[in-house]
Amino acid sequence: MRWALVKVSLAVTTMVVVAFAVPLGLVIREMARDRAFSNAEREAAAVAPALSITTDRDQLERVVASAGSDAGMAVHIPASGGTAAVDLGRRRAADGDIATVRRLGRASTTEVPGGSTLLQPVALSSGEIAVVEVFVPDAAVTNGLATAWAVLAGVGVALIVGSVAVADRLGVRMVRPAQRLVEGAHELGEGKLGARVPEEGPNELRLAAVAFNSMADQVVQLLANERELAADLSHRLRTPLTVLRLNAASLGDGPAAEQTRTAVAQLEREVDTIIRTAREAKPQTAAAGPGAGCDAAEVVRERMAFWSALAEDEGRKVRVAGVDRPVRIPVARADLAAALDALLGNVFRHTPEGTAFAVDVHNGEDAVIVLVSDAGPGISDPEAAMARGRGSGSAGSTGLGLDIVRRLAESTGGDVRIGSSVLGGTEVRIWIQLDGRAPVRRGHRGSVRRRRPGKLVSTFNRPRSLP
Repeated sequence: MRWALVKVSLAVTTMVVVAFAVPLGLVIREMARDRAFSNAEREAAAVAPALSITTDRDQLERVVASAGSDAGMAVHIPASGGTAAVDLGRRRAADGDIATVRRLGRASTTEVPGGSTLLQPVALSSGEIAVVEVFVPDAAVTNGLATAWAVLAGVGVALIVGSVAVADRLGVRMVRPAQRLVEGAHELGEGKLGARVPEEGPNELRLAAVAFNSMADQVVQLLANERELAADLSHRLRTPLTVLRLNAASLGDGPAAEQTRTAVAQLEREVDTIIRTAREAKPQTAAAGPGAGCDAAEVVRERMAFWSALAEDEGRKVRVAGVDRPVRIPVARADLAAALDALLGNVFRHTPEGTAFAVDVHNGEDAVIVLVSDAGPGISDPEAAMARGRGSGSAGSTGLGLDIVRRLAESTGGDVRIGSSVLGGTEVRIWIQLDGRAPVRRGHRGSVRRRRPGKLVSTFNRPRSLP
């Protein structure tokens, strides 16, 4: 497109320059010719007054010498009244041309070797017609013509070069947005869903870029919706499966009870496979805009209302703190619910009945911390547990719960840490960064801080009481 535009501009500008330069060059040539013959007419007119007064040869020679070069001017006086004809200067015109001018009484030009002559008739006092001949050489006709044509050619070339340069810049302005649009389409086709096109250039290409970016945002949103739907479905499956497994554990002994527990375990493995497949998919989400995210306090209250019913059946004491006020976080509601379900599900799966647990929400200036703690046996190797969360897995555990939590925290620039709870068991700290920066404090014990007039204070070692 760029070179095609340059070629079109070159062709059009060349035609325009030729269309104007050729006639202008001819006009300049005619102007130079007219200038030369105008000078000749002035020289002839300077001799006419003397001829009307006298025909004396000596006097006329002095007049001709003062009017112009005697080599370029001649005077032809016819014979009359017994006076012989007088010819002054060099004759170049033919006798017939001079006779024709006398007869017609009009000035005339005629071609002669080396140039042209102007034949100007002048009336004498005797009534005869004398003819003044002025020679105009070819050099006088073309004087300054070459310079004028050179300037005209230079201007034409400058116009052509300038038009090509302007066309090239316009071509770049048109082609570059088109190239970026093509590159963005290729990147989007390769799965780089963050590819966007600058909305610049001509109006048509700018509209195309706006449409492309809107389409890319829509694709990202659709994929994010699919991922959220898969996560939501997996959460809905894992929660009733946890209840079913706990109920199956209370069936006692016997073939039917064993078959039920085996079926539940098989179903859990199948669900884990589905969740693992969904979680291994590369997450692609659009950047969160103003107002995106959810109220962490509301989500915690909702999920604890569900798990509290099951905790009551198992005789577990539950405590919830820090959810009396809204706590906005840059995390999707479904993602936070999935993370809480994963951690609380781990409490029910890996601690005995009657084990107490608690959920605390701490709202700081630049971060929100969610603590899930229990009074169970604890985790002997937190690093190994986090390794399972990264997908290594182990017998009886897929590690997907901590993986869900880790992904949620790291998507905000935060992290997940496992420590010892003051309840005697495990405490999982989810650090959710509000401004996308790295967490300020990353230690285990003493690194989590509760809000006080704009600050957080240490809570890892502060005694807690359960209702």
